Amino acid sequence: MRKAETISSAANPLLKEVRRAIVRGTLTSEGYCVAETFHLLEEALRSDCTVAAVLAAESVRSAAEAHVRSLHQIRVLVLPDPLFQRLAGTETSQGVMALVRPPVWTIEQLFRGSPLIVVLDGLQDPGNAGTIVRTAEAFGATGLLFVKGTVNPFNAKTLRASAGSLFRIPFLYAVDSALARAALRQHKVELYAAVPKRPGTASLGIDEVDLSRRCGIVIGSEGHGVGEDLRSAASDVSIPTVGVESLNAAVAAGILLYEARRQRAVA
Repeated sequence: MRKAETISSAANPLLKEVRRAIVRGTLTSEGYCVAETFHLLEEALRSDCTVAAVLAAESVRSAAEAHVRSLHQIRVLVLPDPLFQRLAGTETSQGVMALVRPPVWTIEQLFRGSPLIVVLDGLQDPGNAGTIVRTAEAFGATGLLFVKGTVNPFNAKTLRASAGSLFRIPFLYAVDSALARAALRQHKVELYAAVPKRPGTASLGIDEVDLSRRCGIVIGSEGHGVGEDLRSAASDVSIPTVGVESLNAAVAAGILLYEARRQRAVA
Protein backbone atom coordinates (compact mmCIF):
# COMPACT_ATOMS: atom_id res chain seq x y z
CA MET A 1 0.00 0.00 0.00
CA ARG A 2 1.23 3.48 -0.83
CA LYS A 3 1.55 6.05 1.90
CA ALA A 4 -1.89 7.51 2.56
CA GLU A 5 -2.61 10.96 1.17
CA THR A 6 -4.76 13.57 2.89
CA ILE A 7 -7.37 15.67 1.08
CA SER A 8 -8.93 18.49 3.04
CA SER A 9 -10.56 20.65 0.36
CA ALA A 10 -13.88 20.09 -1.39
CA ALA A 11 -12.35 21.89 -4.39
CA ASN A 12 -9.98 18.97 -5.03
CA PRO A 13 -10.47 17.92 -8.71
CA LEU A 14 -10.73 14.23 -7.87
CA LEU A 15 -13.43 14.84 -5.27
CA LYS A 16 -15.37 16.96 -7.75
CA GLU A 17 -15.15 14.13 -10.28
CA VAL A 18 -16.29 11.55 -7.74
CA ARG A 19 -19.20 13.69 -6.61
CA ARG A 20 -20.27 14.28 -10.21
CA ALA A 21 -20.29 10.54 -10.88
CA ILE A 22 -22.34 9.89 -7.72
CA VAL A 23 -24.92 12.58 -8.52
CA ARG A 24 -25.28 11.50 -12.16
CA GLY A 25 -25.17 7.78 -11.38
CA THR A 26 -22.48 7.16 -13.97
CA LEU A 27 -18.82 6.26 -14.33
CA THR A 28 -16.15 8.88 -13.78
CA SER A 29 -14.54 10.43 -16.84
CA GLU A 30 -11.72 7.87 -16.52
CA GLY A 31 -14.12 4.94 -16.47
CA TYR A 32 -14.30 4.13 -12.77
CA CYS A 33 -17.44 3.39 -10.81
CA VAL A 34 -17.81 4.70 -7.29
CA ALA A 35 -18.33 1.71 -5.00
CA GLU A 36 -19.42 2.71 -1.50
CA THR A 37 -19.19 0.38 1.55
CA PHE A 38 -16.49 -1.99 2.77
CA HIS A 39 -18.42 -4.90 1.30
CA LEU A 40 -18.21 -3.52 -2.24
CA LEU A 41 -14.50 -2.84 -1.79
CA GLU A 42 -14.03 -6.46 -0.70
CA GLU A 43 -16.14 -7.73 -3.60
CA ALA A 44 -14.20 -5.66 -6.14
CA LEU A 45 -10.91 -7.07 -4.84
CA ARG A 46 -12.31 -10.62 -4.76
CA SER A 47 -13.55 -10.23 -8.34
CA ASP A 48 -10.08 -9.12 -9.54
CA CYS A 49 -11.30 -5.71 -10.64
CA THR A 50 -8.78 -2.90 -10.77
CA VAL A 51 -9.16 -0.61 -7.76
CA ALA A 52 -7.43 2.69 -8.46
CA ALA A 53 -8.07 4.39 -5.14
CA VAL A 54 -9.82 4.08 -1.82
CA LEU A 55 -11.30 7.20 -0.25
CA ALA A 56 -11.76 6.93 3.51
CA ALA A 57 -13.07 9.12 6.28
CA GLU A 58 -10.49 9.79 8.97
CA SER A 59 -12.54 7.83 11.51
CA VAL A 60 -12.24 4.58 9.52
CA ARG A 61 -8.75 5.15 8.16
CA SER A 62 -7.22 2.13 9.92
CA ALA A 63 -9.92 -0.24 8.67
CA ALA A 64 -9.63 1.03 5.09
CA GLU A 65 -5.83 0.70 5.13
CA ALA A 66 -6.10 -2.84 6.47
CA HIS A 67 -8.19 -3.88 3.45
CA VAL A 68 -5.49 -2.87 0.94
CA ARG A 69 -2.29 -3.10 2.99
CA SER A 70 -0.61 -5.60 0.63
CA LEU A 71 -1.77 -3.86 -2.57
CA HIS A 72 0.84 -1.25 -3.40
CA GLN A 73 -0.86 0.02 -6.55
CA ILE A 74 -3.90 1.36 -4.70
CA ARG A 75 -3.94 4.97 -3.51
CA VAL A 76 -5.51 5.62 -0.13
CA LEU A 77 -6.98 9.10 0.23
CA VAL A 78 -8.04 10.21 3.70
CA LEU A 79 -10.69 12.90 4.17
CA PRO A 80 -11.98 14.65 7.29
CA ASP A 81 -15.28 13.04 8.30
CA PRO A 82 -17.47 16.08 7.50
CA LEU A 83 -15.96 16.37 4.02
CA PHE A 84 -16.42 12.65 3.36
CA GLN A 85 -20.04 12.82 4.48
CA ARG A 86 -20.74 15.66 2.04
CA LEU A 87 -19.19 13.58 -0.73
CA ALA A 88 -20.98 10.33 0.04
CA GLY A 89 -24.17 9.25 -1.67
CA THR A 90 -25.76 7.85 1.50
CA GLU A 91 -26.87 9.46 4.75
CA THR A 92 -25.43 6.62 6.83
CA SER A 93 -22.14 6.14 5.02
CA GLN A 94 -19.60 3.60 6.28
CA GLY A 95 -16.88 6.13 5.51
CA VAL A 96 -15.27 4.34 2.59
CA MET A 97 -15.61 4.31 -1.18
CA ALA A 98 -13.48 2.79 -3.90
CA LEU A 99 -12.83 3.80 -7.48
CA VAL A 100 -13.25 0.52 -9.34
CA ARG A 101 -12.77 -0.18 -13.04
CA PRO A 102 -15.62 -2.55 -13.89
CA PRO A 103 -15.20 -5.38 -16.39
CA VAL A 104 -16.11 -4.67 -20.01
CA TRP A 105 -18.24 -7.42 -21.52
CA THR A 106 -19.02 -8.45 -25.09
CA ILE A 107 -22.41 -9.56 -26.37
CA GLU A 108 -21.09 -13.08 -26.90
CA GLN A 109 -20.22 -13.44 -23.21
CA LEU A 110 -23.87 -12.96 -22.30
CA PHE A 111 -24.95 -15.86 -24.52
CA ARG A 112 -22.42 -18.46 -23.40
CA GLY A 113 -23.55 -22.03 -22.76
CA SER A 114 -27.30 -22.33 -22.45
CA PRO A 115 -28.27 -18.67 -22.20
CA LEU A 116 -30.51 -17.35 -19.47
CA ILE A 117 -30.73 -13.61 -20.11
CA VAL A 118 -32.42 -10.99 -17.96
CA VAL A 119 -33.61 -7.94 -19.90
CA LEU A 120 -34.38 -4.81 -17.89
CA ASP A 121 -36.70 -2.65 -19.95
CA GLY A 122 -37.23 0.82 -18.51
CA LEU A 123 -36.74 -0.20 -14.88
CA GLN A 124 -36.06 3.01 -12.97
CA ASP A 125 -35.61 2.04 -9.34
CA PRO A 126 -31.88 1.49 -8.68
CA GLY A 127 -32.56 -0.75 -5.68
CA ASN A 128 -34.78 -3.03 -7.76
CA ALA A 129 -32.24 -3.13 -10.58
CA GLY A 130 -29.35 -3.99 -8.29
CA THR A 131 -31.37 -6.65 -6.48
CA ILE A 132 -32.27 -8.24 -9.81
CA VAL A 133 -28.58 -8.30 -10.82
CA ARG A 134 -27.70 -10.04 -7.56
CA THR A 135 -30.56 -12.52 -7.99
CA ALA A 136 -29.55 -13.16 -11.59
CA GLU A 137 -26.07 -14.20 -10.50
CA ALA A 138 -27.45 -16.30 -7.64
CA PHE A 139 -29.72 -18.33 -9.91
CA GLY A 140 -27.29 -18.84 -12.78
CA ALA A 141 -28.29 -16.24 -15.36
CA THR A 142 -25.65 -15.86 -18.04
CA GLY A 143 -26.08 -12.12 -18.49
CA LEU A 144 -28.22 -9.00 -18.41
CA LEU A 145 -29.25 -6.34 -20.90
CA PHE A 146 -30.05 -2.86 -19.55
CA VAL A 147 -32.25 -1.40 -22.27
CA LYS A 148 -32.16 2.37 -22.89
CA GLY A 149 -34.36 4.14 -20.37
CA THR A 150 -33.33 1.75 -17.59
CA VAL A 151 -31.37 3.04 -14.60
CA ASN A 152 -27.60 3.09 -15.13
CA PRO A 153 -25.98 0.00 -13.58
CA PHE A 154 -23.26 2.26 -12.16
CA ASN A 155 -25.71 4.26 -10.11
CA ALA A 156 -24.35 4.05 -6.55
CA LYS A 157 -27.61 2.56 -5.22
CA THR A 158 -27.67 -0.05 -7.98
CA LEU A 159 -24.11 -1.03 -7.19
CA ARG A 160 -24.86 -1.36 -3.49
CA ALA A 161 -28.01 -3.42 -4.08
CA SER A 162 -26.10 -5.73 -6.44
CA ALA A 163 -23.74 -6.54 -3.53
CA GLY A 164 -20.83 -7.04 -5.92
CA SER A 165 -22.60 -9.08 -8.63
CA LEU A 166 -22.06 -6.26 -11.14
CA PHE A 167 -18.34 -6.99 -10.87
CA ARG A 168 -18.87 -10.56 -12.11
CA ILE A 169 -21.99 -11.21 -14.19
CA PRO A 170 -21.79 -10.10 -17.85
CA PHE A 171 -24.05 -7.20 -18.81
CA LEU A 172 -24.48 -4.50 -21.42
CA TYR A 173 -26.25 -1.20 -20.76
CA ALA A 174 -27.92 1.61 -22.71
CA VAL A 175 -28.88 -0.97 -25.35
CA ASP A 176 -31.50 0.07 -27.89
CA SER A 177 -34.59 -2.14 -27.55
CA ALA A 178 -34.59 -3.01 -31.25
CA LEU A 179 -30.94 -4.06 -31.07
CA ALA A 180 -31.64 -6.10 -27.94
CA ARG A 181 -34.48 -7.87 -29.71
CA ALA A 182 -32.30 -8.56 -32.75
CA ALA A 183 -29.47 -9.97 -30.62
CA LEU A 184 -31.84 -12.24 -28.73
CA ARG A 185 -33.37 -13.48 -31.98
CA GLN A 186 -29.93 -14.02 -33.56
CA HIS A 187 -28.90 -16.20 -30.61
CA LYS A 188 -32.16 -18.17 -30.79
CA VAL A 189 -33.33 -17.08 -27.37
CA GLU A 190 -37.00 -17.61 -26.51
CA LEU A 191 -38.24 -14.43 -24.88
CA TYR A 192 -40.75 -14.18 -22.02
CA ALA A 193 -42.20 -10.89 -20.79
CA ALA A 194 -43.21 -10.76 -17.13
CA VAL A 195 -46.74 -9.29 -16.89
CA PRO A 196 -49.41 -9.10 -14.16
CA LYS A 197 -52.09 -11.79 -14.27
CA ARG A 198 -55.36 -10.14 -15.19
CA PRO A 199 -58.79 -11.67 -15.93
CA GLY A 200 -59.27 -12.31 -19.61
CA THR A 201 -55.57 -12.13 -20.52
CA ALA A 202 -53.81 -14.93 -22.35
CA SER A 203 -50.53 -14.96 -20.45
CA LEU A 204 -48.87 -18.25 -19.61
CA GLY A 205 -48.29 -19.40 -16.04
CA ILE A 206 -44.73 -20.09 -14.88
CA ASP A 207 -45.54 -23.80 -14.86
CA GLU A 208 -46.40 -23.60 -18.56
CA VAL A 209 -43.09 -22.25 -19.88
CA ASP A 210 -39.88 -24.15 -20.48
CA LEU A 211 -37.16 -22.06 -18.88
CA SER A 212 -34.59 -24.81 -19.27
CA ARG A 213 -34.22 -23.77 -22.92
CA ARG A 214 -32.23 -20.85 -24.29
CA CYS A 215 -34.41 -18.08 -22.94
CA GLY A 216 -34.66 -14.52 -21.78
CA ILE A 217 -36.88 -12.91 -19.14
CA VAL A 218 -37.97 -9.30 -19.67
CA ILE A 219 -38.73 -7.21 -16.59
CA GLY A 220 -40.42 -3.92 -17.37
CA SER A 221 -40.68 -0.57 -15.64
CA GLU A 222 -42.46 -0.26 -12.32
CA GLY A 223 -45.15 2.00 -13.76
CA HIS A 224 -45.64 0.85 -17.34
CA GLY A 225 -44.37 -2.71 -17.59
CA VAL A 226 -42.58 -4.15 -20.59
CA GLY A 227 -42.39 -1.84 -23.61
CA GLU A 228 -44.19 -2.75 -26.81
CA ASP A 229 -40.99 -3.26 -28.81
CA LEU A 230 -39.86 -6.18 -26.66
CA ARG A 231 -43.28 -7.41 -25.66
CA SER A 232 -44.20 -7.92 -29.31
CA ALA A 233 -41.28 -10.34 -29.60
CA ALA A 234 -42.08 -12.21 -26.38
CA SER A 235 -44.62 -14.54 -24.86
CA ASP A 236 -46.36 -13.13 -21.79
CA VAL A 237 -45.77 -15.02 -18.55
CA SER A 238 -47.48 -14.34 -15.22
CA ILE A 239 -46.92 -15.42 -11.63
CA PRO A 240 -50.11 -16.58 -9.94
CA THR A 241 -51.00 -14.41 -6.94
CA VAL A 242 -53.79 -14.21 -4.39
CA GLY A 243 -55.29 -10.88 -3.37
CA VAL A 244 -52.83 -8.70 -5.31
CA GLU A 245 -52.55 -8.18 -9.04
CA SER A 246 -48.82 -7.58 -9.42
CA LEU A 247 -45.52 -7.97 -7.60
CA ASN A 248 -42.51 -5.76 -7.08
CA ALA A 249 -40.21 -6.03 -10.11
CA ALA A 250 -37.33 -7.55 -8.14
CA VAL A 251 -39.61 -10.08 -6.44
CA ALA A 252 -41.12 -11.13 -9.77
CA ALA A 253 -37.67 -11.49 -11.32
CA GLY A 254 -36.52 -13.57 -8.37
CA ILE A 255 -39.44 -15.99 -8.67
CA LEU A 256 -38.94 -16.42 -12.42
CA LEU A 257 -35.20 -16.88 -12.07
CA TYR A 258 -35.65 -19.41 -9.28
CA GLU A 259 -38.08 -21.35 -11.48
CA ALA A 260 -35.55 -21.26 -14.32
CA ARG A 261 -32.88 -22.59 -11.99
CA ARG A 262 -35.19 -25.33 -10.72
CA GLN A 263 -36.13 -26.44 -14.23
CA ARG A 264 -32.52 -26.46 -15.39
CA ALA A 265 -31.44 -28.54 -12.38
CA VAL A 266 -33.84 -31.35 -13.30
CA ALA A 267 -33.59 -31.10 -17.09
